[in-house]
Amino acid sequence: MQNPRYCCLILFIQLVSIISFCHYVIPIRGEDETSVAKVDMGIILDMETVVAKVMQISIVLALEDYHANASHGAIRIVPHIRDSKKDDVEAASAAIYLLKNVQVQAIFGPQMSTQTDFVIDLGNRAEVPIISPATSPSLSVKENRFFIRGALPSSSQTKAIAGIAKNYNWKEVVIIYEDSSFGTGILPHLTDALLEISTLVSYRSVISPSANDDQILRELYKLNTMQTKVFIVHLQPFLASRLFLKVKEAGMMSSGYAWIITDVLTGLLDLVDPTVIESSMQGVLGIKAYVPRSNELINFTTRWKKRFRQEHPDMDPVELNIFGLWAYDSVTALAKAAAKMGNTAIPKFKKPETRENLTDLDALGTSEMGSLLLDSMQNTALKTAVSGEFRLINGELHPSPYQIVNIVGTGQRSVGFWTEKDGISYKLKIDGKTSKSNNNQLGAIIWPGESTISPRGWEIPTSGKKLRVGVPVKEGLQEFIKVERDSKTQAVIATGFCADVFKEVIQSLPYAVPYEFVPVPITHNPKSPGYDDLVYKLLFKKHDAVIGDVTISANRSKYVDFTLPFTESGISTVVPVKDDDRKSPWIFMKPLKSELWITIGAFFIFIGFVVWVLEHRVNKEFRGPKRKQVGMIFWFSFSTLVFAHRERVTSNLTRFVLIVWVFVVLVLTSNYTASLTSMLTAQKLQPTITNLNDLIKNGEYVGYQKGSFVEDVLKGMQFDSSKFRSYSTLEEYNDALSRGSKNGGVGAIVDELPYLRLFLNKYCWKYIMVGPTYKTAGFGFAFPKRSPLVPDFSRAVLKVMEGEFMNNIIQKWFGNETDCTQKDGMAIASDSLTLDSFKGLFLIAGVSAGSALLIFLFIFLYQNREILATDDSIGQKLSAIAKVFDEEKDNSNSKTEKTSEGNESRTATLFAASEASPEVLPDLPLQSPEIRISDGLGASPASEGFSTGEPGTPVQETITGTIDERFKRALQETVQR
Repeated sequence: MQNPRYCCLILFIQLVSIISFCHYVIPIRGEDETSVAKVDMGIILDMETVVAKVMQISIVLALEDYHANASHGAIRIVPHIRDSKKDDVEAASAAIYLLKNVQVQAIFGPQMSTQTDFVIDLGNRAEVPIISPATSPSLSVKENRFFIRGALPSSSQTKAIAGIAKNYNWKEVVIIYEDSSFGTGILPHLTDALLEISTLVSYRSVISPSANDDQILRELYKLNTMQTKVFIVHLQPFLASRLFLKVKEAGMMSSGYAWIITDVLTGLLDLVDPTVIESSMQGVLGIKAYVPRSNELINFTTRWKKRFRQEHPDMDPVELNIFGLWAYDSVTALAKAAAKMGNTAIPKFKKPETRENLTDLDALGTSEMGSLLLDSMQNTALKTAVSGEFRLINGELHPSPYQIVNIVGTGQRSVGFWTEKDGISYKLKIDGKTSKSNNNQLGAIIWPGESTISPRGWEIPTSGKKLRVGVPVKEGLQEFIKVERDSKTQAVIATGFCADVFKEVIQSLPYAVPYEFVPVPITHNPKSPGYDDLVYKLLFKKHDAVIGDVTISANRSKYVDFTLPFTESGISTVVPVKDDDRKSPWIFMKPLKSELWITIGAFFIFIGFVVWVLEHRVNKEFRGPKRKQVGMIFWFSFSTLVFAHRERVTSNLTRFVLIVWVFVVLVLTSNYTASLTSMLTAQKLQPTITNLNDLIKNGEYVGYQKGSFVEDVLKGMQFDSSKFRSYSTLEEYNDALSRGSKNGGVGAIVDELPYLRLFLNKYCWKYIMVGPTYKTAGFGFAFPKRSPLVPDFSRAVLKVMEGEFMNNIIQKWFGNETDCTQKDGMAIASDSLTLDSFKGLFLIAGVSAGSALLIFLFIFLYQNREILATDDSIGQKLSAIAKVFDEEKDNSNSKTEKTSEGNESRTATLFAASEASPEVLPDLPLQSPEIRISDGLGASPASEGFSTGEPGTPVQETITGTIDERFKRALQETVQR
């Protein structure tokens, strides 16, 4: 039995509330006995919904606060509420009524996007601002001048959701959305935001609002068979409650799953049955607009709860939500905009020109105040907004930070924030900016299944299909991959090097991956699939992975993802080896290239000519008949090759040239001897062709493996495709190389290193690998783009390669490569010495000889300048110069300071006799003082004779002996005459 006094008190409070509400809110007829100007505001809400009731109370409180704080005589806001009854037509009818009959200057609502879309068109026609909390991004503020969005669009949260996916490195997600304009509006924006962080939307699951439980459960079972375990749910509360009940039933609210709900559902979570939250939504992450705690918010929340209980005493308690806060701030902003109009009379609608049979739309007219209200409100900011930062920019609500919450128990626990500037963070400063002292990680999260380990984002479905692994089926090279069928079970069995590596990688994964092999024939028929087609099947979901001797290439990586390679990389060439050159009678010519032989011969002749020019006038050894002089040129220069020359040279210039040339000859002979010795003693396999350019130049046929991408590589190297021949087995390689291009074979085989190593391991004495090697990435396992398996498989490949397993498996399939003694590298391109190695030596020798020759010519012409100064013709001058050059110049010296006493005595006697009796030596030429010293041409006195003979030559004359001989010969010739 209730207390009568208590009942009377409740009735009294309700009576006061009704009177106050009627005084401020319900004057629908628009009667106003006072002279205060008023602004009529329409309100269109779905009054059957809880959200509408929440917003209605907020609007009432906003108007009460405005009127309570307004000065006497300020503009009064008169609300006119209409119920749209969850129907688009009712919403349109309510808008027409308010615009035509009441002539409202602004409309708040409707709350549903489909209703708002038509009401916005009416507002544009009547020039009345439409302030709507609809969140659909399809409603554009830019395209509708009189539309002001009083809530954040659902597209503004997409980057926050993408930030969570990026934080946990989720590469694939599934979007579950409502089949309505509310659900579909977010899809393009969410997909784009995820693609920016390289996250793929693997599937879109659409749920109809009218779907029954069985339909929802079937869709969830379908999702559970997929690898992706990250789900983004964009549903309204009622449909979301039904969905999560079935999620729990389908076993998808367990460890390894991740569920994210969008802002509308997170903000209205109190409308979801608490038993559903506690039983079926534990561990879910939610996104909602961040509302900072403030005194204004605390006071308003207290007042709002009190008023709501008064207005709806029969309803269960309802929490104030973000839409109620936005409604309060929106109406407050509208009231402030209206207050700026002053207390003058508010103009009514401008009616259209009178016409008969006007429709309701034609009879609306246009508001003369609507544009003023719009301009005043489009860029408004509230300093004390209850929703936090309420700022309108060009009619759009400025985005606020988003709060990330974790559902635990029946409540929400904050785990972090997201802002446009700083992304994910754990805490915010008071002003809403990210604190620099905090890291970019979220707080501790309890995931579904009460797990504290972050979900990987994907799992191999144990109850679904196995991993379909495509394997190539081909004729040869089965050491790498071989595919057979079990005769009893008909199961596909793959063996070989690549298959064993794959099986070992599977065993190294931290989780079980059931798989089955799917054979794919590989032939060279253009209509049959090749390796590229095998890889591209991943694009069409025909396979989940491809293994085998599949090379990682740049073109293939555009369409699929590869693991790290598990083999060496590169493309090279194998050619036949030459016969043993040691049996050739011309082996002695092999050490030097032909151009080097020619250069050496030319320099021998050139040096001989220079020596002859320098010695011709002063050295009798270089004089005589023309034949003798020509022979001397060749003999003297070529004899230096074996240091067999014995002719004396007298000119210092000649000695300088010969010193340099003898050094060059010494270097050449040493290298020649070393190279020839190496050829005759060291046994090497020499290739018939040293590089691919020789193949193109000689028009040779080139072989490669059927179905291989090497064909495209050869075309890129400008090979003629008509010279291509493809083979499948090592035996076919051997046969083609043995026959050669002229007999239906090929001159070389171009293939990848693993195949060539295997081939040379079997035929190492017949063929050799020649450079260069063109780098490739090696063999790898292929998966569809953004497959979550790729990182784990790559790590497993590294683990397998670092262990002993790889050595054992290589030994198993390819044998011991050390059995072949000639497999320690690429073939040397050529053993012959080239001109490039000796260019520096020839340059020094040429410059030395040329300089000496120029110096001689300059001095010679200077000494005979009298001839050049004559008036004779050029031909006569040249003839005279030639005659002078051909004349022998006597450089003997009659006096020398360094002679023995015997020589001095004989010399004195001889000159005394000549003075006493000139008749005794009538023809003995008298030596002029000028020729007793160096003549200035670089020639030394005859007594300084220089021999370039070999060391140890018996003929070694002293200076004194040379002088004695010359004088004796001169005396004998004189006596004979």
